[in-house]
Amino acid sequence: MNAYVFPGQGSQFSGMGKDLYQNSATVKSLFDEANQILGFEITQIMFEGTDEQLKQTNVTQPAIFLHSVAIIKNLGDAFKPDMVAGHSLGEFSALVANQTLTFQDALRLVARRADAMQKACELQPSTMAAVLGLDDKIVEEVCASITNHVVVAANYNCPGQLVISGSIEGINEACEKLKAAGAKRALVLQVGGAFHSPLMMPAQQELEKAISETLFSNPICPIYQNYTAQAVSDPTAIKNNLIAQLTAPVKWTQTMEQMIADGATKFFEAGPGKVLQGLVKKVNKDIEAISA
Repeated sequence: MNAYVFPGQGSQFSGMGKDLYQNSATVKSLFDEANQILGFEITQIMFEGTDEQLKQTNVTQPAIFLHSVAIIKNLGDAFKPDMVAGHSLGEFSALVANQTLTFQDALRLVARRADAMQKACELQPSTMAAVLGLDDKIVEEVCASITNHVVVAANYNCPGQLVISGSIEGINEACEKLKAAGAKRALVLQVGGAFHSPLMMPAQQELEKAISETLFSNPICPIYQNYTAQAVSDPTAIKNNLIAQLTAPVKWTQTMEQMIADGATKFFEAGPGKVLQGLVKKVNKDIEAISA
């Protein structure tokens, strides 16, 4: 069975999507429409922007979403997914891929999401940190032991690689404790805020309204969502899981394991970079994982 997976923030690069734009009339019209919907020339930043410009959340999120959807549209009839999943932001790309959302509606939601997350980041200084070489359970226990600051497990990326999220004080305290507990590394990341933590609640509330007002259709194949790490096909359940996503952890390790258990034999990564292919291999080294 073919599993298509879609990356999240962090995989952007200058020049992303340019080949597709130049060689496909379908992709060109998609990108031109995106510029109109967003109200600024995102294609220009994608093709020629500096790293600094591409790092801004309101650019990064629609840019990665656009690149992912462009790859799928360019495949045409060759795109035959049996299951899909997306890492954080990538869940929106996955929902276009399995036809739950239209491209236009999803892009509007992605833009709203980026804007809401940016505003939430500005309310309280916060960050994230990658923790390598520790059992998930130990990381969870260390986070739970810090009661005077917000710090939670945010991304279960692959066995032995977990990202934590919280206030700056909470993350600093957790990193010290995790190193003492035997972590190979506990590295603070260059991100704008504490994504997938309770500190994103203002963004979640803002996005909930926008998601609630958007039409979710019956998908052509199930999506394995970050919130549950299970196959979901019911549009109402998909909607509720998507709303919950911003303050809940991304259960990516569990998602990969479940997709493989349910029959995935080949993974295709649709989007910039190859991060997710590497994570699949960490879960099961014998599974084929390639760029779409």
